[in-house]
Amino acid sequence: MGFAVTLPDMTPEEVEARIEAKLEDCEATVEKARGEHDDDHLRATVVSPAFEGRSLVDQHQLVYDALGDAMTTEIHALELTTRTRDS
Repeated sequence: MGFAVTLPDMTPEEVEARIEAKLEDCEATVEKARGEHDDDHLRATVVSPAFEGRSLVDQHQLVYDALGDAMTTEIHALELTTRTRDS
């Protein structure tokens, strides 16, 4: 007989900290996309010079890489906006 393990969702603050720790000179703002009643959907705006000259897909991949396994275990949905400080 198997048991399902449910991991706690990451808080917006934890997601911000993880992104900012992994991306160069980064500022991340993360909030609940659907308000306080829905913990499963997050919205993030990430500003970093690391995005300079990269496609949108590559920018998003940098953020997903920063979040690692949490993207498939603790974060159920992430609405993502990325940009450089100049854009």
